[in-house]
Amino acid sequence: MTELHHPRLLAVSAYSGTGKTTLLTHVIPLLKEKGLRIGVIKHTHHDMDIDKPGKDSYELRKAGAAQTLVASNQRWALMTETPKAEEVDLYEMVSKMDVDTLDLVLVEGFRHEKVPKIVL
Repeated sequence: MTELHHPRLLAVSAYSGTGKTTLLTHVIPLLKEKGLRIGVIKHTHHDMDIDKPGKDSYELRKAGAAQTLVASNQRWALMTETPKAEEVDLYEMVSKMDVDTLDLVLVEGFRHEKVPKIVL
């Protein structure tokens, strides 16, 4: 039986505007230099949309697709509609990641989760 790889989680928590993203953009390259494979989950309380009106993927999603995956040879992104508007579950989001390719998942936000964290 194959053992599943579970990356470590480390959250950075603070109020909006405190500098969480700035800190992470400086820390990630340092961790990569040490050979760590880093993933990031960023929580937001805002109505967030990574897509742009006028793009095919936006139009397909707005037409009613429950999931839209956009792929190129540089990256891919999966957008999933969540009409129930329930609070985001950190561990469910981690399960969506390819954890076999990661050593550490940095988490921005989720300040109420019981994971190791740096509080700014």
